[in-house]
Amino acid sequence: MLKIHLEEASKRFQYEWIFKNLSLELVTGDSLAITGSNGSGKSTLLKCLAGAIPLTSGKIRYTESLVEIQDSDWFYKLTLAAPYMELPEELSLRELIQFHFKFKQLKAGIQLSAIAQLLYLDQHMDKQVGLFSSGMKQRLKLGLALFSESQIVFLDEPTSNLDKKGIAWYLEMIQQFTKNRILIVCSNEPREFEFCQQKIALEDYK
Repeated sequence: MLKIHLEEASKRFQYEWIFKNLSLELVTGDSLAITGSNGSGKSTLLKCLAGAIPLTSGKIRYTESLVEIQDSDWFYKLTLAAPYMELPEELSLRELIQFHFKFKQLKAGIQLSAIAQLLYLDQHMDKQVGLFSSGMKQRLKLGLALFSESQIVFLDEPTSNLDKKGIAWYLEMIQQFTKNRILIVCSNEPREFEFCQQKIALEDYK
């Protein structure tokens, strides 16, 4: 079982505290919503949790079967979808899927040939990703995160650029592909996280 431990975690940029003294523990099967207004620091906390940026004080630890995982190895355990993530837009969808799964293992039960259909993008296999609409790109980012084998899934503003049909698709994918994982959703839109078991508001940690 994987655990994420936050111990008095705090992050400051210059003289502004983004969050202070945040302690919590998440284990396999847990889901957490990080809420807060725009600019409150949700993405910053997510990046700290993923090991992309350091804390100012406090500690974040990953452990598995009581053994601590080095922070340089956290990325093996997680996948991430966020608006600020860039896709290699010169590749076709077919090339991008093949490229991605050279580095990440497919989640059990999913065939490589079925991914485009799961994304409702099977008619666009040979189109450059740079020609996709913003909604198509968002589904692709979410699909790559959810369909990869990982113990933790981080989602930042997951329904940004999705229409009503895309939001329904997102909720269906969450239901199908996040069991037995730690799921963390950063959002101020209840539709994106109402299924989460735990919720924290960043304004409570200023």
